[in-house]
Amino acid sequence: MAKLEYNLDQIDYQILRIMQDNARTNNADIARELGMAPSAILERVKKLEQKEVILQYNAKINPHALDQKMLSFIFIKAQDIIGVQKVGFLLAEIPEVQEVHDIAGDDGYLIKVRTNDAAGLVDLMRNSLGKIEGIISTRTTIVLETVKEEQKLVIPTKK
Repeated sequence: MAKLEYNLDQIDYQILRIMQDNARTNNADIARELGMAPSAILERVKKLEQKEVILQYNAKINPHALDQKMLSFIFIKAQDIIGVQKVGFLLAEIPEVQEVHDIAGDDGYLIKVRTNDAAGLVDLMRNSLGKIEGIISTRTTIVLETVKEEQKLVIPTKK
């Protein structure tokens, strides 16, 4: 995979800040806020997409509205050797798994999962994780209450 050159300027940062706060902000509104032409904003946004700075547009959905009240983090010790992520790719295929991280230390992976309740978590562990060859052990942390959960990045104010 070729390494992309990002070369972002202050205007790119401003566009990213606005879009990160609300991805539905249209080009005309961004242009008005930055004192630019909408066509210039459109061109910059297209370039940010092409450079893979903007990866996708999402709606943030309240997990409680979908009865996915239980949030857990599971540390997974796997037989994968360094540089091989066979177990990681299999973990990523499980719908309830929101994040898969290949981590340093005794455990090979850290995953973030959402389920309806404890029974859903047990089902996930038995019927999904339990069927992945190469998992040696798991250690689960159940979240009691979330104080902050954010996907926003800190965008530099000047370059």
